[in-house]
Amino acid sequence: MADLKVSKAPQNLMTSGLGSCIGICLYDGTARVGGLAHIMLPTSTQARNSDNKAKFADTAIPYLIDEMRRLGAAKSRLVAKIAGGAQMFAFPGASDVMRIGERNAEAVIEKLRKEQIPLLARETGGNYGRTIELDTSTGKLFIRTIDRGEKVL
Repeated sequence: MADLKVSKAPQNLMTSGLGSCIGICLYDGTARVGGLAHIMLPTSTQARNSDNKAKFADTAIPYLIDEMRRLGAAKSRLVAKIAGGAQMFAFPGASDVMRIGERNAEAVIEKLRKEQIPLLARETGGNYGRTIELDTSTGKLFIRTIDRGEKVL
């Protein structure tokens, strides 16, 4: 959780334990460079400790872009796919603060829009966890869930 990694093909990138967290996958198909951030919260602005840039949507995406550039990716060629953002627990009468998964998804989508990175596909919401793997050779995102099988974006 709250981590970030980049790689060139053929090394794939994987993260597990995506509940309300979001897995952000960026990919440059020309350079065959992939990046994956496992974010936990939408924004760093109200955090007491925001040292871990991978923890927040607003800081993880720019950091991921910078790390991918170091491997030869170009921001103009990046595309995104995201997964996660589940509502793992239901609380009757819960406030917006408890909708972490939905807020995470909204924050990621907005930050991608501001960075002008097209969002090609998403698999968000629901009430189940996910494990994702980005194939850096093809840009395909494999999403595995318990009792729901595998999906490819």
